[in-house]
Amino acid sequence: MSDGILVFAEHRAGAFNKTTFEAIAAAQSLGAGLGKGVTAVVLGAGMSNLANQIAAFKVEKVIYADNEKLAEYTPDGYADAMERVVREVNPQLVIMPHTYLVRDFAPKLAARFKKDLISDCLRAQADGGQVVFSRRIFLGKMDADVVAGDDAPIFATFQSGAYRAEQAEKGSAAAAVETMPVEVGQVRMQPEPAFQEVKQAVDLTKADIIIAVGRGIKGQENLALAESLAQALGGELAASRPICDAGWLPIDRQIGSSGQTVAPKLYVALGISGAIQHLVGMKNSGTIVAINKDPEAPIFDIADYGIVGDLFEVIPVLTEEVKKLKG
Repeated sequence: MSDGILVFAEHRAGAFNKTTFEAIAAAQSLGAGLGKGVTAVVLGAGMSNLANQIAAFKVEKVIYADNEKLAEYTPDGYADAMERVVREVNPQLVIMPHTYLVRDFAPKLAARFKKDLISDCLRAQADGGQVVFSRRIFLGKMDADVVAGDDAPIFATFQSGAYRAEQAEKGSAAAAVETMPVEVGQVRMQPEPAFQEVKQAVDLTKADIIIAVGRGIKGQENLALAESLAQALGGELAASRPICDAGWLPIDRQIGSSGQTVAPKLYVALGISGAIQHLVGMKNSGTIVAINKDPEAPIFDIADYGIVGDLFEVIPVLTEEVKKLKG
């Protein structure tokens, strides 16, 4: 009989990113609702130290799947290793972050069990022993609830920001780490440098505060207003696609479906109308503040706080008030 939840701990260049801890938070939340324990799995070669890092979290056990062919990521190697771990653990749920790496091998893994992959989930709820996953469809215009079948294992990925990394609970004592030598078959691909979502000078996914500008800023010379607010708040400056297309800010500052996907604690949208292509890149922010002179702007539909007004009047006042608060 299948039992428990298995969470995949992704690492790159010898370090975990925040989506791994978000996945752990998702697994812990589902585990609490289902009354199931959580087991984490780390794949690699000579990386037992990473498994020990995950052992600090509130999990029943950490499995370190060890094989020289896992020293670098390949879809063949990871699918083989994860298949063997899943068959050994026999979990009810397999939870993974929705990253480029996972998107590459997870469908292959699910297919080996003749299962679907429920991908890019926003949230999940345990209801009477059954799990209901919610995911956006039609470029975020609608949410769909997906009820997983009773036949385990169920494979699911959670998008960045669906759960917050700080929600991942630490354990009162380190969990046991089990080294599991795994068999990996033929690796047909030679690994190349890891794909980067954007060749970026700044990684906006790590920013706690983001000030984003849209068409309402009117001209490149007016970016100084937004920069002053960003400096006062200690945040990063970002933009919607039209601003980057115009060359006013570099492409590494773009938020949206063709830019970076972010989930900061605070997102301030200045003169951004709220096209769906932009919203999909920032909708999971903790608190959203929107400033726009159009009261019907779609950005207000998802904003926690909205100011209907001329941003050229609002930003200087807001900046001064922030400076006063910071002393």
